[in-house]
Amino acid sequence: MPYTVKALQKFGPDQPFKVTELERRDPREDDVVIKIEAAGICHSDIHTIHNEWGEAHFPLAVGHEIAGTVEAVGSAVTKFKVGDRVGVGCLVNSCGECEQCAAGFENNCLNGAVGTYNSKDVDGSITQGGYSQKITVNERFVLNIPDALEFDVAAPLLCAGITTFSPLARWGLKPGAKVAILGLGGLGHMGVQIAAAMGAEVTVLSRNLKKAEAAAALGASRTLATSEEGFFEEHRGKFDLILNTISAPIDLDSYLGLLKPRGIMSVVGLPPEALSLHMNRLIGGGKVLTGNNIGGIPETQQMLDFCAEHGIAAVIEKVGVDQVDEAYERVTAGDVQFRVVIDTATFEKAEVSA
Repeated sequence: MPYTVKALQKFGPDQPFKVTELERRDPREDDVVIKIEAAGICHSDIHTIHNEWGEAHFPLAVGHEIAGTVEAVGSAVTKFKVGDRVGVGCLVNSCGECEQCAAGFENNCLNGAVGTYNSKDVDGSITQGGYSQKITVNERFVLNIPDALEFDVAAPLLCAGITTFSPLARWGLKPGAKVAILGLGGLGHMGVQIAAAMGAEVTVLSRNLKKAEAAAALGASRTLATSEEGFFEEHRGKFDLILNTISAPIDLDSYLGLLKPRGIMSVVGLPPEALSLHMNRLIGGGKVLTGNNIGGIPETQQMLDFCAEHGIAAVIEKVGVDQVDEAYERVTAGDVQFRVVIDTATFEKAEVSA
């Protein structure tokens, strides 16, 4: 039978969040019902619910950084049992049959992966995300959260963690590689930790040195201020890889000049504007400009296990369900250092809006 839970939904891009009663589907034989313990706030949530990335289907609950415990399993579920510590990231379904799914890259499903929220599911309904008490997910898209990771600091790993882990793992960082992390926000602070744990010499590139102390605490060897006069000339050809985590326009030509020959810039931030590029910046030195969008389920599990092994976790602050509108304003204004996570236990005393 379908069941009802409390959730945070918006009914329009300019409306405040409301506590609602949300109906979750009748669990199928291959479904897992998860009691959500923590739900991360991702900037993608904000873009989506403000209708900045195409049509948002209201009323809508967002949230694709989900951590909790298994409350029930379908009759055909083999990977999980009641009480298991689990997580759900950006995907809740895919065709499971195309070459990309077969290779473990469900995020690139050729028939269209199903996002955790604001996406059309196989039954035609619009998926509703993790700002809620519970969620029902096909077992193929449920991940094990190691005991070493607390739920609140593990939740952001399901997006920010895999978004930065995937390109760093893809390009095979060798110990001692000189890696620059461009931007030290929600994505960047994960990139610093992961690259350092992989043995890289990590430099944070920021407009100023305000976050230098925080960067050092995360594992960075140094922080450089890109606004300093002569910066791009002084540091030309210094880095093997630049992980670009910022979602604002940059001068690609100048930043590519910071790479060594055959160096790589991997872009995970998503500016709304198109960026210009002179091709000689790539051809000269045989450099690579590439992008990365989360990862498949196997790689996401690999990331969680890696983070647990190396003591890597998101740096967070927690808020209650009544503080999410304020948290959105603070994230948009840049007033949050790294990540915000919703304490879903606060749903218990929250009153459903009339």
